[in-house]
Amino acid sequence: MGPKMGKDFLYAVLLLMMPNLLSAVTYNNKEDRTSLFSCYSPGHLEGNDTIKLFLSSGDLVVNCYFLTRGRSSEIKENLIRLFTSRGLAPTFKIMNSTYSGVFHFNLTMDFTHNAWLIRIPRETITYNTDIAPIEQWFVSVSLQDGLTTYTTEGTLLDLIREPILQWELGNRISHNTFHKMIPHVKNIRVAKCPCANDVVVLGVVCDKRLEGVYLGLTMSGFWDDNGISWYNLTENICTLLSEDCVDFFFVDVVLTNHHLILLTSLGLFTSEDLRYPKQHLMFSRANFCGFEREDYEQAKLWYHERCLANKEQFEDDYIAITFNKKKTLSQTSTCFYSIDPFIIWNPCLPKFGKSWTKASYKIVSFLIDSEQDTAIYLIKAQKRIYVSVRSLHKFLPTIFLKFPSFLFPTTFHLATGMVFHPRSHFLYVFGNQVWLSTDGGNSFVMVCKLASDPINRTYHSFYSSDIVFLSMSSTVYISKAGLRTYTKYGKVKVPTYDIYYDHKGIGILVTLDRNKHSGINNHPLLSTSVLTSTDGNVAFNTSLAPQYLTANEIIFFAYIPLNINEQWNEDLKFMPIHVGKQLRSSSTGFAHIVKIMQHDNIVGFPTSAITEVLKPFKIEIPLDSPCLRSTITIEKDAGPFYKISLHLNALGVLFQFKRSDIQKTVVIPGYSSFLLIKLIDYTKALALATMPTRVPFNKTFKENEWLLYDFSMQFVSTWSISPTICNHWIQHDDSATSRSIIKYIDLGSTYNFKIRIIPKMIKGALIFQMPHVEVFTGQPNLMEINSLAYWDETYSYIIEITAINRYLRQGMTSISFVVWQASTYCDTTTIVLTLKSSCSYIKNMHFIPHKKISMSSWEKGIHKNRHGFNMIKTLPENYRPPSHLGIAIPLSNNFYNADPSKPKPRNLFPQSQITGKYKKCFNKSSRAECNCSTAEKFSYSVDFSDCREKVR
Repeated sequence: MGPKMGKDFLYAVLLLMMPNLLSAVTYNNKEDRTSLFSCYSPGHLEGNDTIKLFLSSGDLVVNCYFLTRGRSSEIKENLIRLFTSRGLAPTFKIMNSTYSGVFHFNLTMDFTHNAWLIRIPRETITYNTDIAPIEQWFVSVSLQDGLTTYTTEGTLLDLIREPILQWELGNRISHNTFHKMIPHVKNIRVAKCPCANDVVVLGVVCDKRLEGVYLGLTMSGFWDDNGISWYNLTENICTLLSEDCVDFFFVDVVLTNHHLILLTSLGLFTSEDLRYPKQHLMFSRANFCGFEREDYEQAKLWYHERCLANKEQFEDDYIAITFNKKKTLSQTSTCFYSIDPFIIWNPCLPKFGKSWTKASYKIVSFLIDSEQDTAIYLIKAQKRIYVSVRSLHKFLPTIFLKFPSFLFPTTFHLATGMVFHPRSHFLYVFGNQVWLSTDGGNSFVMVCKLASDPINRTYHSFYSSDIVFLSMSSTVYISKAGLRTYTKYGKVKVPTYDIYYDHKGIGILVTLDRNKHSGINNHPLLSTSVLTSTDGNVAFNTSLAPQYLTANEIIFFAYIPLNINEQWNEDLKFMPIHVGKQLRSSSTGFAHIVKIMQHDNIVGFPTSAITEVLKPFKIEIPLDSPCLRSTITIEKDAGPFYKISLHLNALGVLFQFKRSDIQKTVVIPGYSSFLLIKLIDYTKALALATMPTRVPFNKTFKENEWLLYDFSMQFVSTWSISPTICNHWIQHDDSATSRSIIKYIDLGSTYNFKIRIIPKMIKGALIFQMPHVEVFTGQPNLMEINSLAYWDETYSYIIEITAINRYLRQGMTSISFVVWQASTYCDTTTIVLTLKSSCSYIKNMHFIPHKKISMSSWEKGIHKNRHGFNMIKTLPENYRPPSHLGIAIPLSNNFYNADPSKPKPRNLFPQSQITGKYKKCFNKSSRAECNCSTAEKFSYSVDFSDCREKVR
């Protein structure tokens, strides 16, 4: 096929397909079910759409029924009878990042509650009863009826193990008393438990007429109006202060895995370990010299939310505080950080030598990267903002940079914070711009630019990967972890609020409401009742020129007038934030934006967007633009312009341009498109070409051989950009766990993982053979990771990961799979797999003697070998083994042969005093009260170390 034949063929195909480029395609085609399950534990949250279940010391009892919409609630009994008579009953699945269990409802109905009933022994779900951070489980209730699957998801919380739920935080406040306090509340702050996001602490910032610290505590994520308890902690804290509690106010709160951190106007306070409940919750105060009350009121806390259930020795909680001021002579630093148990606070910067050049700087934010074992600084110095990363040695930053500092452009002039997305390695820096790093601070890419309305706070959900960027004007922007796009919504209408994501990733706007029993009201985050707008349109005010590549592919060129002021150029360009969104015509048609391109050599069109057409766009008709009935020719004019001339048509009639045709686009199949810029007269117009090398000189195009499209912004807005519908499914082969997956890989072990991205394709053609997924690794040197990516016959994109632990290194690394073209409307865009180079917590190691010792000998404590040496050693009371610091400074958390009535030997040093913790003997006064069984006395489990009396 020669060049001419190829052009003719393309011309013929496009001409035939232009009137109907693509038939309609339906995305996210889910059946609209009018029923879903309502499930509840007796005594908790009955009749809600969301499932919140609670596990106590007894069996888990769950009642489920169909919550019908649009029909009478009396038919729920008949529905259950109908399904039961057909042998159908729901399936109940419990799962978290490491565990999964499937159970089945009885095929009989509980006539007391008109519901399906299931009873699961606690020991079937978990044997442990000790108080410790534990992942809140996800539950799924599903019923298969032919080709229809009814499914409802929820959560399950262990009430007897969650640490903060075992305490009375302070003096109880009645709900009526709190209602009277509401007029004095200026702001509220929400802090959620890292492992159980439904467990929430809420602090209220009051005016000067109401002093003190007041907290609310809920275990249902604000879904239960009766489930919020209010406490006054003023007395708990004021007992620590030598001065009077005057002008004492709450500022902020952080709930870590083991401690409650309170920032107040009089200092920073850390609770005692929440795993060991007592009658009263006590606090300790961090000593920062040289800071006044105003400094604490403007200080900020920085915490990387990470669940430390089944904590490994290489995992720790870190928290940092930064003061909004420059360092003076009376202060060692304006940034301090600490590690659990938050007793010793160190300056964020290491000590430099005398040769170090001092410069004026301010540490805006500070974080610890647990995967790469580094300290990350967000610093402003000499009107520039940069990020520095330093290696850690024995939990302290070194003077050596791990990477060269990343210097942000001068347009990023206001930095307000830095945050890790929970349970991932996505690092965000925000201010008047938002930047994303996937490699621990070595490099960044811009996510969005908000010159006049900087981002002030962020909110995250590890489950849904949602990220809310909240600006200083209370405008809400939403993105997904790892995506380089976002959706803009309206401003929050209410003055006093905070944003919160529950454990299921449901966004909630928390407000004060005296009409509610608890004083708190929860609103759906994306609701017009609390936001001024929810449409998410991010179009910019310029005209677009479409250039067809194929019937299904269009490049839209964004026009910038040649005489426009330089400062407005950036506002008339396609930006990376538009990727993944939908470009929609105001008449008909829409396309998915796939890629943004920059141009240096196309005059008038510095940027363009490659799009995938999902529904054909409207073509102008002669009734609106009579010039379409004429013949046209194209000639070169002065400068970058081309002259388009109208001529007599086949009938000898000349139809002219109209003024409304300005900034419409002439489209000629197989050639460059032309944006009409100016009318010379009503038969000639100046235009700019989208592809100057494809201009058809010396050619005549008759009626119906050229088309006209209207994507102008001259008179009215003819197009918009908004979040697109979700255009993919995600599947992975580890279906036994939730979206956040944790795997332990022992030395020499191998783990295989496969993820499949299934596009919702358009009738046939594969539009762009581009990988659907970006893969990011937090610590690539921890273990050997091999990958294989390919397309299958259904155009699904598959990535297979093989991780091999060949090295003697302990640590963890996250592997994140991001569907980079995904819309922010998608429920799932990111899957995070966390690999831990460690022996699994379900494994244990103990010594097996080559000769068996009888139980009677163990009980007597005597078993002599052939040399007369007693092989059994009876341990001293409250024994702890030596540490690397010596026999006199034990650091183990485990007591052996514990007896609370006896003194603790070798317990003089502070390091020893803060480590040893009783388990079975906790809050007991004697060994007899520990109630150790014979099996526990001989158990190798650390949970029963208190009971262990003898060793071999």
